[in-house]
Amino acid sequence: MQPFSRIEVILDNITRITADAIVNAANSSLLGGGGVDGAIHRAGGPAILEECRRIVARQGGCETGTAVITTAGKLKAKYVIHTVGPVWNGGTHNERKLLADCYTNSLLLASEFKCKSIAFPNISTGVYRFPKPEAAAIAITTISNYLQHHDDISRVILVCFAEEDFNIVNKAFADAARP
Repeated sequence: MQPFSRIEVILDNITRITADAIVNAANSSLLGGGGVDGAIHRAGGPAILEECRRIVARQGGCETGTAVITTAGKLKAKYVIHTVGPVWNGGTHNERKLLADCYTNSLLLASEFKCKSIAFPNISTGVYRFPKPEAAAIAITTISNYLQHHDDISRVILVCFAEEDFNIVNKAFADAARP
């Protein structure tokens, strides 16, 4: 199955998405925050925070580029995969690779937990200031490369909360999918 045929870009709120897993653009403490992180914790309820606290007690949080998985609580998804994106510091501190690692490690966890569908927000493009067009290109390239070698995930949804983000991600997708 072609990788691009399994990817879709939508304009929506990730907390409303029905998928086996949704990805949370978390901070390293895993204890909730603003943006996507706060919205997922609020909508999913206390079960997500309880599992995050257990993960923190066991391993001390989540490092940039890595990912952990919890219940999705009250959300329509089965799981929430929490990944910590890089803060943009001009592109000289390994930010591109760390962002790609967020996508790869989230997809690996989804595969490990037998997820057929996964939804991603725009990781690191809010308060972490990663340039949106570049982040979108990294997301599309990383996801399509993963799907090229893994048939277990049948649907990847790139969920954009704002129309500006939707247009940027949609353009990156169209550019990458062109033969």
